[in-house]
Amino acid sequence: MSSRRKFLQMTAMSVTATGLSSFVSNASPVFDQTKTAYSLGMAGYTFRYFDVDQTIAMMKRTGVKELSIKEFHLPLDSSPEKIKEVKDKFNAAGITIYAAGVIYFKTKEELDRAFNYAKHLGVDLIVGVPTVELLPYTEQKVKEFNIRLAVHNHGPEDKLYPSPADAFSKINKLDSRIGLCLDIGHSLRAGTDPAKAVIEYAPRLFDLHIKDLISNAKDAKGIELGRGVIDIPAVIKALKKINFKGKASLEYELDMKDPFPGIAESVGYWHGVTKTLG
Repeated sequence: MSSRRKFLQMTAMSVTATGLSSFVSNASPVFDQTKTAYSLGMAGYTFRYFDVDQTIAMMKRTGVKELSIKEFHLPLDSSPEKIKEVKDKFNAAGITIYAAGVIYFKTKEELDRAFNYAKHLGVDLIVGVPTVELLPYTEQKVKEFNIRLAVHNHGPEDKLYPSPADAFSKINKLDSRIGLCLDIGHSLRAGTDPAKAVIEYAPRLFDLHIKDLISNAKDAKGIELGRGVIDIPAVIKALKKINFKGKASLEYELDMKDPFPGIAESVGYWHGVTKTLG
């Protein structure tokens, strides 16, 4: 294990030892989030084992300031008052909730609930997985609420949208506010080069989930950015080429009960590459 990773693990351990409130109030960010056309956000699934306060603590420590929130931090049936409470808590910490998702839809009622949720949350983007049969109703809701929906591809195991091409083929004739959340890891596992997908689907590319993989096999596991086989610099160059205005959100799925060292390393790698590329 590298000395850098040991240092980051010791930092993460200090969060537990000193208490989260002290960590949030006193710690300065390890990395300063630089605003670019391809700035880094965070996919909420990264924090599936952590509550709101712990999530805020880790995000503040890494300097990432934008979050796509998941329902385990804010249930989809939350009251408007609860939604405001959680949103205000993130805002007070300097973190903006920019999207909701990933959310899965099998019924019209689930779509109704999600769009009302997004409206109260004040976001203009839902990252979702509606069934193909629900896409016409999804289009209705997008028009009604003027809230975009980005269909998320989930790799070879996904029966609906394995690759970005599978998702695009189902939505390209629908309202232009229905687009893609390109998961670059699942994309590669499904046989699609992520950088090429960024270029090919640029007009409908609303969001990205950023990760790295240990190989390009269909069952490949995740690893910190820059240690795997995904050409992250090529993805960033592609985002720059299309003048991407959405978010590229880190979705860290390795060591999920102790993710901070890997998150920090991945955030640092992303910023290092973006600054090098200019």
